[in-house]
Amino acid sequence: MKLEPEIIRSDLIDEEYKLYHHPSGVDVMIMKKEGFTTTEAYFAARYGSVNNCFKTVQTGDYISVPDGIAHYLEHKLFENEDCGVMELYAKTGAVANAFTSFNVTAYTFSASSDYKEPLRLLLDFVQKPYFTEENVEKERGIIAQEIKMTNDSPSRALFFELLDCLFYEYPVKIDVAGSVESIQDITPELLYKCYNSFYNLNNMALAIAGNVDEETVLSICDEMLKPTENNELSCRFPDEPETVKRKRSHITRQVGVPMFNLGIKCKPLHGLELEKTSIAADLMLRLNFGHSSPWYKKAFEEGLVNSSFSYEIFCDDIGYFIMMLTGEAKDPEAVYRSIAEEIEACRTRDIDEKRFRAFLRSEYGAEVFKYNSVPECAESMLYHYLQNVNCFSTLDVLSKITADDVKNAVSLLDLDKAAFCTVSSK
Repeated sequence: MKLEPEIIRSDLIDEEYKLYHHPSGVDVMIMKKEGFTTTEAYFAARYGSVNNCFKTVQTGDYISVPDGIAHYLEHKLFENEDCGVMELYAKTGAVANAFTSFNVTAYTFSASSDYKEPLRLLLDFVQKPYFTEENVEKERGIIAQEIKMTNDSPSRALFFELLDCLFYEYPVKIDVAGSVESIQDITPELLYKCYNSFYNLNNMALAIAGNVDEETVLSICDEMLKPTENNELSCRFPDEPETVKRKRSHITRQVGVPMFNLGIKCKPLHGLELEKTSIAADLMLRLNFGHSSPWYKKAFEEGLVNSSFSYEIFCDDIGYFIMMLTGEAKDPEAVYRSIAEEIEACRTRDIDEKRFRAFLRSEYGAEVFKYNSVPECAESMLYHYLQNVNCFSTLDVLSKITADDVKNAVSLLDLDKAAFCTVSSK
């Protein structure tokens, strides 16, 4: 029976992609880009570092697993019974990669010529786990060394110190790779349990963009993906207070100049509401704290901050929304006081309409430009799918957002729900 797609279209830029609910359980997103020569594909599971307590019909009650196991599992899938997956990809001319984040594990390839064999390989190896006592133990040392190296990074250490201050129990505070101690408890049996729970095809999606033939992609999916019974996967997360666990923290690392990270914990949002609020908040921070803002120019001239200063919205549909201001400063406390004063000032200050319109055009143009990049098209389809919105929702929001929406986002800057973390050499 021929699959009928859900056609997702943006009349704003005359682009579209198709979403197929494949009989195997996998949602398949295809964006055909005629005239392009490359292909980019992501095969992903809704499985990240935060998913450490879950149940399925097979497990019965909820079970907890060691921190870092999703990342560990990603590493091990590249090793099959015969040889390494990278060797197989090398023969196709495609370049493979993978990543694990807080909410997803994704396997990807980029092909500059034929995409069919790389796609078959992608769908094949991700469905063929091979874990033994020997190869799991071998990986333990490799990942432990990786963890030790990343722990030496001052910026990474500062980021997770901030998360530890903001959150009491929510697992986003845990490093994606886990700790040297936590990975000692990972066994082949646990890896298979996590694999069978989260790599169930009903919990997975395929996003592919490029000059591809839709029928060919679906034919390969029919060939490689076999219908899977839904295992009724459910994840459990601890109740998280709106307040922060600690408001201040300091750690030591070898740094030339002290670094700071101010994080404000906001109410978790979902779907389109998350998309709208995150865009409004990003524009609000750009207006008030971006490198063209009066505050930044004054702070830079006074030597409070340098060009490393930046802002970020760190959020996800799985349950967190954080606004961050970060950078280097000889006197972080003076920077904190200056930011606090600016936050109070912008509560009553009107939005600069001219700058707002300029920034809005810039953001809209950057979003439109993404559709000239095959890799960004594939990534955007997957990212928005995981946020439970469609790929063009960012454009839709940008086309309708107002200065009042941005002004209202100032209310998110609540220093009563903030943590300020610093790192220096002593």
